[in-house]
Amino acid sequence: MSMRTKMHRVNEPRPRRALFAVAAVVATATALTLTAGSASAVHDTGAFELDGNAVNGPAPGDDWDNVCHQVLHSDCGTTSDTSAAGGATAVDWVAEPNLNSTIFTGGGSKDPQDVSNWAWKDGAGGLPDKDNLLHSFAARYNTSEGNVLFFGSDRYDNSGDAQQGFWFFQNSIGLGNTSINGGTGFTGVHRAGDLLVISDFSNGGTTSTVTVYKWDPTCKKAGGTCGDANLRTLATSTNANCASAPADDTFCGIVNPTNGTTAPWTYADKSGNNSYLQGEFYEGGVNLSTLGLADRCFASVASETRSSTSTTATLKDFVLGGFGTCGSSVTTQESTGGTVSIGTGSVSVRDSATVAVTGISTWSGTVQFRLRGPIGGTNETSTDVGAPVSISNSTATVSSPTAAVTSAGDYCWSAHFSSNTTGVPDANDSGGSECFTVTPVTPMLSTQAGSSPVNYGQPISDTAILSGTARQPGTPAINPQTAGAPAGGTLTFTAYGPDNCSTVAFTSSAVTVSGDGTYGPVSFTPTSPGTYHWAASYSGNAPNTNSTDHNTGCTDANENVVVNQVQPTISTAQRWLSNDSATIAAGGGGNLNGSVRFRLYDDNTCSGTALYDSGAVSVSGAAPQTASSSNTTTLTTSRTVSWLVEYTSSNPAQKDVTSSCNTENSSLTINNG
Repeated sequence: MSMRTKMHRVNEPRPRRALFAVAAVVATATALTLTAGSASAVHDTGAFELDGNAVNGPAPGDDWDNVCHQVLHSDCGTTSDTSAAGGATAVDWVAEPNLNSTIFTGGGSKDPQDVSNWAWKDGAGGLPDKDNLLHSFAARYNTSEGNVLFFGSDRYDNSGDAQQGFWFFQNSIGLGNTSINGGTGFTGVHRAGDLLVISDFSNGGTTSTVTVYKWDPTCKKAGGTCGDANLRTLATSTNANCASAPADDTFCGIVNPTNGTTAPWTYADKSGNNSYLQGEFYEGGVNLSTLGLADRCFASVASETRSSTSTTATLKDFVLGGFGTCGSSVTTQESTGGTVSIGTGSVSVRDSATVAVTGISTWSGTVQFRLRGPIGGTNETSTDVGAPVSISNSTATVSSPTAAVTSAGDYCWSAHFSSNTTGVPDANDSGGSECFTVTPVTPMLSTQAGSSPVNYGQPISDTAILSGTARQPGTPAINPQTAGAPAGGTLTFTAYGPDNCSTVAFTSSAVTVSGDGTYGPVSFTPTSPGTYHWAASYSGNAPNTNSTDHNTGCTDANENVVVNQVQPTISTAQRWLSNDSATIAAGGGGNLNGSVRFRLYDDNTCSGTALYDSGAVSVSGAAPQTASSSNTTTLTTSRTVSWLVEYTSSNPAQKDVTSSCNTENSSLTINNG
């Protein structure tokens, strides 16, 4: 069976990957020998059994038959096992039935060397039976004692002590196809913080030495806490047998103590046994939290056999599998519910983000919220909202600072998760499902006509009250530095009539609007009497304030003005024109020859200044002759007038003659209505 075939890995049932979370703090531990400490018991977490066999029970927690079932999604062969129930966040179970597949080769295949120097080949032969691995398995749990890794393997033969190593890689490690060092290379390289556990069981498994390293390129050679180049020693113990470990052990290992230990999957050793001889099965565990490595996300795991526990030991067989690829995703939920009004010109909006991390249980980072909008508008902008907000596995949902939106339109939130945890990638929420709409307002417009009725010839007027407008967008539209001006636009007044709602009698010039307020009055003087109907229209001020109008259907009685016809009056004024005539007669003396003078006085005594004086009116001819006055002065008030008439003769045979004043007077009474 090739290595590519045996690299079977499943984590949780969907999508057959480990789901585990990550923390953000990495503690660097110095080399120490652990015999006691704070609560960190790796063998007694209740999540997994470290009891020297692979079958669940009777202690609480999972065992390797559960892990196998979780990977294969079926019973593993010899026991009626069930899927892991203890909350494993990452699992690995790989079978390698071909004894001659995937064996280390080449001088560069040593633990202090990067993976890029390792080489492997199939069918090498010559591999000691005790170093030939048949199965490899691992599981990870987040327990009350900490974040714990469990690992193990079984081998083809138990003849001799077992030195094994277990690498947990943060990068994905696979089998390559490039020739190197006499074999074929691997894909992927080490990342600082990769974990190596080396275990030695001797004296039939009674003596257990376990050393824990992490990949640290700052170690150039052995010395101090550097176990070798690139390997920093985190902890070591020569008394790390799980069967006798203290209650607060950080790591331990154990082999099956007796012959005939049940193998829960198909297994055959060198002697043809289908159960384990003493020492053919191995399992161990490490508390990552105690070692400061709980924040590591491990994508691949490799079990290896080796010639000794030395860091420079020649590596023999290996089994490589996937363990759990850390992933992260961000989902957001905006606060408006999809639609919100611009209100008076600014609306507060918020977003919340939930980060989900797979592959590790302890993680941290920050979320930077960003808001874009109004999308497609001339004032579109995209801006970070506040500073990055801290987030972690303990608080996986955080809210953004409040953003002030000052323009109607469509907006979309997005969020960027920046991971502070090694192995956990950053993630983005595109904002495609986090859009909302800010709607403009429609203001209220009311009007009030001036006094009614008015007489024809007088002006009529109208006044408008505009309310509920929104301020114009600020600069920029999101969290503006400069506030928007009051709503602009114009108001136009129209008068319809007389006596209909279709004839436009008057349209005002545009009245400039600046926010809510009273506008007008505007006026005009109708040219016809009748009933007029005022209406007003507001242009609106995009994008925040819609247009509106009032009384365009002429239904508001407050907008009617009646223009009355003018009611004339009549008064009479009599005028009297007074004239006089005189007839001149003579009993002899020949023909008349002279002149008559008429004078009209404003009394009955012919005194004072005459109202009228005709001057000399010529009289001639045979007697009698009549002469008349030609007065044009009219009398309009009640009074008494008198005439004085004189005839002056030019005929020597005839005398002059004057009429008597009291014989020719008049009393005039005038009554006007």
